[in-house]
Amino acid sequence: MSTAKLFDRLAGRYDAWYEGPAGAVVFPAEVACLRPLLAGLPRPWAEVGVGSGRFAQALGVDVGLDPAAVPLALARSRGVAVVRGVGERLPFRSGALGAVLIVVTVCFADDPAALLAEARRVIRDDGAVVLGEVFADSAWGRFYQRKGAAGHPFYSAARFLTRDRTLAAVNAAGLRVRAARSVLRQRPGDAPVPEAARDGEDPAAGFACWQAVPSGVVTVARW
Repeated sequence: MSTAKLFDRLAGRYDAWYEGPAGAVVFPAEVACLRPLLAGLPRPWAEVGVGSGRFAQALGVDVGLDPAAVPLALARSRGVAVVRGVGERLPFRSGALGAVLIVVTVCFADDPAALLAEARRVIRDDGAVVLGEVFADSAWGRFYQRKGAAGHPFYSAARFLTRDRTLAAVNAAGLRVRAARSVLRQRPGDAPVPEAARDGEDPAAGFACWQAVPSGVVTVARW
């Protein structure tokens, strides 16, 4: 089953997580981690892999793109302008956007290198790509990979990347990380508790946020 078909079929289950006991704690912490990295960037903003629009709504993103139709309908109901498409072929003009937000979407992309290269193409020279990632070599990444191996429908479809591999793909796309923030330093699997995001990178954190700006150098990522 394609990722889009998976999220279409299980859109209700996916969206309900945000209001469940874990999502009600984790989601606000992730939003707070991302928000300062978007602040001050020129408009308009787009989210690639917008899903049901929770992050786009919370962060004031102008337009969301996703290949799955049912989640897009939920995003539209939250006031997000939506367009159906894939991150590897963004339907935006080069340099048309001030920010591209990508939250735990690289791991679901058919071609992560192409997705990041497209994100670089569509941002202005004074814009940025803002990433929210769970790295494969973090405690939370290993936890989600174990859940995927046990048959969890979403995590079994994800291909989490290590921090170094993600950074290499970002750099190959012509981007450099200018700022970073992190959150979820608590142990995965326990009942989550509220936690403040911090500036900088923390290898012990489960959710890493990067603001990547144009570097002017584009290479070919090897996968």
